[in-house]
Amino acid sequence: MKTIHYDVFVIGSGVAGQTVAKACAKQKLTVAIADNREFGGVCANRGCDPKKILLQFSALMEHAKRLEKSGLSKLPKVNWKAVQQFKTKFIEAIPKKTEENLQKLAIDLYHQSPEFINKNEILVEGKTISADYFVIATGKTPRTLEIKGNKYIETSDAILNLDKIPKSASFIGSGYIGMEFATMLAILGCKVTIFDHGDTALSNFDQFLVKKIITKMESLGVEFIFNAEVISVKKLKKNIRFKYSVNGKNKRHKSQKVFNTAGRIPSVKQLKLNNANIDCDETGVLVNAFMQSKTNKKVYACGDVSSLSIPLTPLSGLQGYIVGKNIINGNKKAFQFPLVPSTVFTQPNISVVGMQEEEAKARYKTVKIYKGEGTHWFNAKKLNQETYAYKIITNDRTEIIVGAHILGEQANENINIFTIAINSKMTVSDFKKLIFTYPSYSNDLKKMLAD
Repeated sequence: MKTIHYDVFVIGSGVAGQTVAKACAKQKLTVAIADNREFGGVCANRGCDPKKILLQFSALMEHAKRLEKSGLSKLPKVNWKAVQQFKTKFIEAIPKKTEENLQKLAIDLYHQSPEFINKNEILVEGKTISADYFVIATGKTPRTLEIKGNKYIETSDAILNLDKIPKSASFIGSGYIGMEFATMLAILGCKVTIFDHGDTALSNFDQFLVKKIITKMESLGVEFIFNAEVISVKKLKKNIRFKYSVNGKNKRHKSQKVFNTAGRIPSVKQLKLNNANIDCDETGVLVNAFMQSKTNKKVYACGDVSSLSIPLTPLSGLQGYIVGKNIINGNKKAFQFPLVPSTVFTQPNISVVGMQEEEAKARYKTVKIYKGEGTHWFNAKKLNQETYAYKIITNDRTEIIVGAHILGEQANENINIFTIAINSKMTVSDFKKLIFTYPSYSNDLKKMLAD
């Protein structure tokens, strides 16, 4: 069988993979791209975008409930079937449109996950293919829970495609995805229980704020069970029952749905990386500063699957851009982590950018912490919002802002203002001189820096 050759073969059609493929094709390199699922990647098809479409309806309901006795005489009702149809309008055209855009650049498409035969070749769709460079941009996939009966545990894909809101649901894991969807389902009338093997939720976020979002979610009816280890799962007639232990004591729980939100791992299982001497661990494909495999110089990795990743779409696009440049021009462009804001889309949002308190204290001789609640401020009071808090971290010697943590209605937007401030090395005094519209959540940011 004749071997097909390309200058560049990209594995994965999300933002990172598309960015590389398009950049190389525009330079007249021969390019192919493969994906074993619909083209367009996780974020557009079954991640960030459809998630936010669904979450806005639960956010609306929670907002309305807070104003029910302050002017709203009747709460709105959510037609979940119509919500799903609305979501589908956004995502159904993505795979076809993605393929069309790639084909316009003469990029060949393969609809299967390749596997490496050796350092220079892959096998895909029954064809042997060689390339000057291979780019792995396969993202991450839900971590498999190695417990008896795990076939009855569903992933976030199933949540995005629920045909109706279940009466009860359990989440195994209290990270981003679990906290976001648990909030949504609870607001929409589902009895939600979250199990986690740790002693708190969102372990990478400031616990001053995390404790408050946990309290908020508990007021919505969410039950948290920490220090829990799920042992087994069994399908009953109407429910799913699973056994778990807390501090060595075995217990049982049942619900209509059980979701695996215990984190994601690099999606490389099908690639047979060992055949090509490509090293990978739990962080992803091990790459150097140029996003090139440390053990196979013909291979680059970018996006969530690389060892230099943070699971955020804008960062994947940046890494794809860098890989494209390095393939075209040689390794001249090194990747450096930019300042990256992050948000958990609970209701309200919890957002962070820059340093945690412990990190700042380890780096600077003295730090100043601006910490408190904004529930007595106008913006929170007009919404009857009882959850609004912040922690802003500064280098006390220079007054420069180095970290910001916000739990509030517009935290996902306001954290971007602090991102600009930290990137610009703004001091507290400089920031407080800024003029924002009033009354706005942006204007609240200056209040957060009051002594």
